[in-house]
Amino acid sequence: MILTRHSCPDGPRLALDGRYLPADLTLGAVMQVPAGDLAGYLAALATAGDANGPLLPPVEDGQEIWAAGVTYLSSRMAREAESQSSDVYQRVYHAERPELFFKSAAWRAAGHGQPIRIRRDSKWDVPEPELTLAINARGEIIGFTTGNDVSSRSIEGENPLYLPQAKMYNGCCAVGPGIRIQPAETLTDLSVTLSILRAGETAFSGETRTSRIKRQLPDLVEFLFREMDFPHGALLMTGTGIIPSESFTLRPGDLVRIDIDGLILENPVA
Repeated sequence: MILTRHSCPDGPRLALDGRYLPADLTLGAVMQVPAGDLAGYLAALATAGDANGPLLPPVEDGQEIWAAGVTYLSSRMAREAESQSSDVYQRVYHAERPELFFKSAAWRAAGHGQPIRIRRDSKWDVPEPELTLAINARGEIIGFTTGNDVSSRSIEGENPLYLPQAKMYNGCCAVGPGIRIQPAETLTDLSVTLSILRAGETAFSGETRTSRIKRQLPDLVEFLFREMDFPHGALLMTGTGIIPSESFTLRPGDLVRIDIDGLILENPVA
């Protein structure tokens, strides 16, 4: 069961498994439904016509995209290597409290097929393929989408306090193609692959599994919701376990392809 969002002449419209849902249905309304009732709620809605409008990111104004860092051992090691403050990453990897940071407002996120960017003032830029949790207003995981937490490793490596500039800028975030509705406990061992094409050839590829995430997914959500309300729900990226080497950096014209358990997100680099 996959929920997608499309551009239509009368405005954005949701679809379920390739069929349009009622025109007045919003993601914000979907995020009010208890997780245990959601599949039945969606299945009972009327559908009308094939969803053939261009895909939009599965996130609406009023919703936020957040991210967790240093949740994979490979991520910790890479960030230690790039930084002169490596003990910071060791400490957060082992700490009870996770690293959480704001990634993007809904309007700034790209969807499947839409372009992402690298910063003009950065010398080392990478995509970060991440299982991205869809969380309802109650703080319950309702499923996932595929996310790309595009990052400037050179800027973050200069100083960890530069994290917002390394992580947040125009074109820094992509999510899609839709939200796969499924229980949280089924997300703990999904395959994650990354391919980067350059001039039609594979410039980089890698793979991992969500079972390598050190933290429990509900724990990440609990910390996010601990002192904040998300009345329309939220998306939470859960960290990356695929790290290109220091010799690799994204370039304009590259095509980034991320596949999480068959949910594929592709974005050209502008």
